[in-house]
Amino acid sequence: MNILVFGAGAIGSLFGGVLSKNNNVVLIGRKKHVEAINKKGLEINGLTEINAEAKAFENVDNISFKPDIAIISVKSYDTENATKAIKKVIDKNTIIVSLQNGLDNIEKIEKHVDKKQIVVCITTHGSVFSKPGHIVHTGVGKTIIGTLNGKKTIALTTVIEEFNASGIKTNYSKDIVRDIWIKAIVNSSINPLTTIFQCNNGNLLKNPILEKSVEKICEESTNIANSENLNLSYNEMIKKTKEVIRETSENKSSMLQSFLQGKKTEIDSINGMLLKIARKNKVKSMLNEVLVNIVSNQQ
Repeated sequence: MNILVFGAGAIGSLFGGVLSKNNNVVLIGRKKHVEAINKKGLEINGLTEINAEAKAFENVDNISFKPDIAIISVKSYDTENATKAIKKVIDKNTIIVSLQNGLDNIEKIEKHVDKKQIVVCITTHGSVFSKPGHIVHTGVGKTIIGTLNGKKTIALTTVIEEFNASGIKTNYSKDIVRDIWIKAIVNSSINPLTTIFQCNNGNLLKNPILEKSVEKICEESTNIANSENLNLSYNEMIKKTKEVIRETSENKSSMLQSFLQGKKTEIDSINGMLLKIARKNKVKSMLNEVLVNIVSNQQ
């Protein structure tokens, strides 16, 4: 299949590289990364060891095919621009896959493409951008995918089959919107703390103060989600969050990676969105407010 990955960062490059084993993959990324890939291929080390032969460009202008699948893996604040760019090369049969963090991506994508073409992919795989042309697969997690209305469509089945055939174990989600919320709660409890303290995910459970902080943030974020009628269990959410921390213990969160690279973080689309919803529904949000302020002021 022809697959476009718009946003060849750590996760986008991991998925694109693995999918290139069985498919014609084009990665859209930053100049130095693109140049390195086109010169020597995309090197993936760690839990996955391959040298992928995917093509790479800085924009979509040189793409000569209509993608069967277009994966959007940019940061939330770039979602709308990415969707506008992708719209130039897709048609009504292209499956749009959002492989992103944050609570506000789908509404941005829906402005420019048919809602029926959109599927959402959520993963807890850990990947670190090492240098241009090279990423490290640091944690094997779970990957789920679903449509916005919960139906198992032909398009959804196609993506699941391609992912599984390439080695990305992927399962169907009957309620991906609920799963987006769960991922946001997990990220809200991990990413800002790792960014503030500049540590790998695993350190959050090695330090009792940080572990307690994870628990308190998770509790507050779960309460905010439940103000939107999610009916999530705090005990299940803290269990899920700690499970992700253990699975990705050697990983630097995407927020920390952005911070260390001097890039804008996704704090506004994760904790910032939770804060916005909490204010609307008049529930407590002190911890999320503190995290947003600290990380925003560090950028």
